[in-house]
Amino acid sequence: RSTLEMVDFDSDLLSDSGLSGANHALPNEVVTKHTPVELTPNEESLIREQLARHYAFLGAEGMAELRDSFVVVVGAGGVGSWAAMMLLRSGVQRIRIIDFDQVTLSSLNRHVAATRATVGIPKVDALKMSFMDIAPHAKVDARVALFGAETASDLLSGDPDYVLDCIDNMETKLELLDYCNKHSIRVISAMGAGMKSDPSRVQIADISDTFEDPMSRAVRRKLKLMGIHGGIEVVYSSEKPGKVQLMSLAESQQDEPGDFSVLPDFRVRIVPVLGTMPAMFGIAMGTHVLTRLAGFPTEPLAIKGRHALYARMQRELGNREKDMSAAFGGPQLQMNTDDCAYMLEEIWRGKSAISGAIDKLTLLRWRRELPMTTENCVCMTKAEADRHSKLAGSLEDNYSSDIIEFVERRLNEEKHISTMR
Repeated sequence: RSTLEMVDFDSDLLSDSGLSGANHALPNEVVTKHTPVELTPNEESLIREQLARHYAFLGAEGMAELRDSFVVVVGAGGVGSWAAMMLLRSGVQRIRIIDFDQVTLSSLNRHVAATRATVGIPKVDALKMSFMDIAPHAKVDARVALFGAETASDLLSGDPDYVLDCIDNMETKLELLDYCNKHSIRVISAMGAGMKSDPSRVQIADISDTFEDPMSRAVRRKLKLMGIHGGIEVVYSSEKPGKVQLMSLAESQQDEPGDFSVLPDFRVRIVPVLGTMPAMFGIAMGTHVLTRLAGFPTEPLAIKGRHALYARMQRELGNREKDMSAAFGGPQLQMNTDDCAYMLEEIWRGKSAISGAIDKLTLLRWRRELPMTTENCVCMTKAEADRHSKLAGSLEDNYSSDIIEFVERRLNEEKHISTMR
């Protein structure tokens, strides 16, 4: 269909088709960071076996932190349901899920717990029922509620270790991010998964480092007006928009489109969604959060599809080497374009070793007396590189011990990794 039409379903037809929207209300309890989780020795043994591969990966200490955590997921749709599900499967035992909406037929293409039997019941209840089949010991606080500034203090109470923002309404999203920022609550926010189809473009970055994504740009601009210039992690796609468009309204809806919105100020036109993309966003969020909670070191790259950048950096590196004086061995370039990409992304994480800047980067020798190889390659901004090339005296005379230690540690990391390349 090219238009969104209002369809009245016959309740008997839904029931006959296995689409039961009957009362599935579940008993609920308020869960906080301090809610006790009690397990018998036999139950603990089962859970340890269930999580055996995560124990092997994250270690006993990391898993203890993960299992002791409390996470709040706001928005239990295509993104939030997958994030919440994977956190529960990974060992999170205290979780609050918040959403005002119900499972619909269209939820079945992307919602992790949606089935024909759950059509018509709250999304959070559908999730909780699924959770109880996987981890019956878990404490799940399922809130059928609409998040807003006036409800934030209640819905985000209980000392959460992390909040996952999976809201698709702009104003509500901003209210959540503002509240978390003001109250120093760790938060990761999902940008738009709709109208996206390239899984290789899904990234995690600071909101200040996002690009190409219209929703990220709008959120970034509005946050700046609120005095928030960065420090908020987001999952987003750098895929250029425009391949598909919003679905058109039916002719009967065009005069008063607001009358057809689920709630005031909520979007009326339907966003086409490839069901796999919200799942990828949610799993990316869940993975990022569980590694943070477990203290497992990860450092997301701000990748920008920059093959042209790698080629330019290799050319600039060659030009710098041509100017290398004989006192330092003359030109000794032993790096190709792939090596430049590897050093920039894998070793230097797309940032200057000196300032942490991500713009106008270049590669050059760290110690001028050594050949230009991956074991002596540092990333700086062009201005920093120009100053570095003209240094008088030793590195110790010009850089702090912290910077020198940091660079040497990364170059030692390269030596280790290079044995496996």
